[in-house]
Amino acid sequence: MSRGLRNNNPGNIRRGGFRYKGEKATSEDAEFRQFESMEWGYRAMFTLLHTYEKKHGCRTLRQMISRYAPPTENNTENYIRRVVYATHLASNTPISTLNGAVMTAVVAAMSEVENGAKADMSAIWDGWKLFIADFGPK
Repeated sequence: MSRGLRNNNPGNIRRGGFRYKGEKATSEDAEFRQFESMEWGYRAMFTLLHTYEKKHGCRTLRQMISRYAPPTENNTENYIRRVVYATHLASNTPISTLNGAVMTAVVAAMSEVENGAKADMSAIWDGWKLFIADFGPK
């Protein structure tokens, strides 16, 4: 089982100075976050991509993935190609992080790149519901 799946962190989000909802209070992994369940891990992915859009102006897959998986740590172009292939979205077409159909497909593809295994779509949709409850239209 991949590290991301063991950590309930399908996006392999690194540890940082704040805590996501659903993140374990104490982590056994020195580098990556651990979540209470896969749904919380998927919620964190949606939240992080939404932050990229709102705070950093990342509006395309290319912009989001280039920030998420920078060339200093990843083969970013290959990562982008794999997500484009899986989602049938163009890399430079603007997307909204509040579009559930688009974002669940994007996060599923990213999870597969990160973990080498097909994502559980029911867990992704449950993560989406957790995300949209906090960030969706009020």
